[in-house]
Amino acid sequence: MRFQIVCKRVTASVFAAVTVFATVGLAQQPQRPVVLTPITPPTARTMRVAERNNLYCAGYVQTSPIDTSRKIVGAVEEQETFLYSQNNFVYINAGANKGVQVGDMFSVVRPRGQVKSHWTRKGSLGFYTEEVGALEVVRVKPEVSVARVKTSCSDILLGDLVQPTQVRVAPDYRQRPAMDLFGDPSGKAVGRLIMARDNVDLISRDFIVYIDLGAEDNVQVGDYLTVFRRLGKGNPFFGDWGESASARDSFDSFEYRGGRFSNQTGRKKGETAKGKVVTTAAAKEDRPYIRKVVGEMVILNVKERVATALVTRTAQEIHTGDWVEVQ
Repeated sequence: MRFQIVCKRVTASVFAAVTVFATVGLAQQPQRPVVLTPITPPTARTMRVAERNNLYCAGYVQTSPIDTSRKIVGAVEEQETFLYSQNNFVYINAGANKGVQVGDMFSVVRPRGQVKSHWTRKGSLGFYTEEVGALEVVRVKPEVSVARVKTSCSDILLGDLVQPTQVRVAPDYRQRPAMDLFGDPSGKAVGRLIMARDNVDLISRDFIVYIDLGAEDNVQVGDYLTVFRRLGKGNPFFGDWGESASARDSFDSFEYRGGRFSNQTGRKKGETAKGKVVTTAAAKEDRPYIRKVVGEMVILNVKERVATALVTRTAQEIHTGDWVEVQ
């Protein structure tokens, strides 16, 4: 019992001494302000309006000559297939004699022909060149090089041309205000949509198109354009019937249809109301110019007379011949 009491007294004394020492130590040290270091959030990845195929396989129309000296002249599996795609090995007719090095990147292009369109007043616009893929050189020989197909947007063929890859940067994606379907003209450069990639007729979002505005019109990569057409000119299958045609009529007449008390029947000969039959064309005769906004696009690549663009938003289908205006 005595032993226990002594231990308790000793323990209490030691605890008191430690407490006093700690208090003195704290009193001697100056108080330091607490500094909170802000946590920096990770950098968000910049979003682009176009990537991969829509950037490097968009194609272009240019007036300057196309270099035809380098091309694909063979393939490792050419005895088994004549169509080549990603990870196939091909030969190009340029080696150490042309300064080619391992790791060089080449674009595979295929000129398709001279572009002429009745939608433009510029006459000849240049050569349309299709971009079908990219190659990476893996082995260099004196007169040829072995390259692996890095990516393919379409089937690659022997004879396709190869050109040094030019780095392209698509415009940053940014939040856009709601598309104004009744927007007034901006007064800036106006052109026409002359063609779409793969000769598509009905064009929608994320489609690649070509417009007759180029460097000579001072347009630049990243410019946004409004796509519009004159009201009443917007039907690719039914001519000028436009927005006034009605499905209930099977698009078979310009006249309004309906029951006995429709616009048409109320003006027939012998009725109380006198006058001619009202037709769609007659109803639109005296109205002023009205334009209808059908979409929006952004320019990805600019050549001399033609720019390549990506459709970013649509209010309805877009088709070749539509007008475009820089915003």
